[in-house]
Amino acid sequence: MQSLENVIAKLDTPLFHSVGEAADSISRPCYAVGGCVRDLFLDRPSKDIDFVTVGSGIELAEIVTAKLGKGTHLTVFRNFGTAQVKRRDIELEFVGARKESYDRNSRKPIVEDGTLEEDLSRRDFTVNALALKVNTSDFGELVDLFDGIGDMNRRILRTPLDPDITFSDDPLRMMRAVRFATQLEFTIYPETFEAIRRNAGRIKIISKERVVDELMKIMKSPRPSIGWELLLKSGLLALIFPELAAMKGVEVVNGRGHKDNFYHTLAVLDNVAAKSDNVWLRWAALMHDIAKPVTKRWDNKCGWTFHNHNFIGAKMVPRIFRRMRLPQDNKMKFVAKLVELHMRPIALVEDEVTDSAVRRLINDAGDDIEALMALCEADITSKNQEKVRRVLDNFALVRKKMIDLNERDQIRNFKPPVDGNEIMETFGISGGPLIGQIKSSIKNAILDGIIRNDYDEAHELMLKIAAEHGLSPIMKQ
Repeated sequence: MQSLENVIAKLDTPLFHSVGEAADSISRPCYAVGGCVRDLFLDRPSKDIDFVTVGSGIELAEIVTAKLGKGTHLTVFRNFGTAQVKRRDIELEFVGARKESYDRNSRKPIVEDGTLEEDLSRRDFTVNALALKVNTSDFGELVDLFDGIGDMNRRILRTPLDPDITFSDDPLRMMRAVRFATQLEFTIYPETFEAIRRNAGRIKIISKERVVDELMKIMKSPRPSIGWELLLKSGLLALIFPELAAMKGVEVVNGRGHKDNFYHTLAVLDNVAAKSDNVWLRWAALMHDIAKPVTKRWDNKCGWTFHNHNFIGAKMVPRIFRRMRLPQDNKMKFVAKLVELHMRPIALVEDEVTDSAVRRLINDAGDDIEALMALCEADITSKNQEKVRRVLDNFALVRKKMIDLNERDQIRNFKPPVDGNEIMETFGISGGPLIGQIKSSIKNAILDGIIRNDYDEAHELMLKIAAEHGLSPIMKQ
């Protein structure tokens, strides 16, 4: 963590001095507050900078905009008493110090003018309740009413006031606690965490869009598992993602249990996160076994089974995405596709790696083959290092065979050289199931290596299959 002297040195820039001088021109105290101050002490990048002044934040923003000059843009939100100043890739937000009160059925506060102390006390966590003065006379003076610096040193998240009131007033703060704990790898203070558990049901008044915004930030963190485990233990997960919460636990029959699919999933998620920033690949990791609770069966011969959990899981993805207000576009289709296919490479390494099976996998996965392989490699979470080494070696063999076969046969995203129109024109027939049968036979012959991905060989096979069905090419005039 940075010392106050180092933080003041970072604050000592033309931008902060310009804001301070603008505040001085109207005799107003002005402070940088919230996340940007926290990030200065934690040496984290921050493009959004919040300022509080005692008085009109809009008036101060207008003066700052004029002072910064060309290329600076002002947006005023008069209903909220705030203003935003944008310059290049920096956003400055200005607000007057305020106090808030809440109606139990809404997280929208009733806002009144207040003092700096009232403004800082309404904030979610002590580490976000710090203020640094930017006025010329007291530049860099720190206001820390709730020992936020001490909490940063202890790496804990704690509310400035009674946590039950904090979370009941604005239940989204419970999600923010989990998100900050994940991003910063801080611990939620026990009293604060117990208040989240007590108030978890209040999350129902928060829009799904705001909840999923916090989930996306958790998923983009270096170790997303931290957040998902906290959501489970707090009781929030069962309310916002019950299918994932249902994966927790181990059932034992005749002395035989299965692995805890929830914690296995978190291990897979962190494995993927360690290698990829692709947030939708991370969602695929989180959901790859999502259907195991609904497919779990006990078989007296085989033990625990989860037959077809990949196919059923793929069908669950659109419904879950829709309910949680996640995208309904190609991002959702990508996640569903990987959930459906994630058993295929594993089956290949457990069986003989045939050219035909690899061709079919390349064709079905298309451009997502690398993402699929990354997911499958992350799915190897055994503590038996010899087993892990053996499976990863087999995956390397599958990858090599993929490269060789695709370079030779051009299988990825391929379409058979003979299409339906040519079949109809050749034999003078209209559409019907036979057209599809011929096309499928040609495609399967290519994937099975019976013929090459070549027009002449595909055309010859078309003639042969058609003859077996009593068709002959028509004579062209």
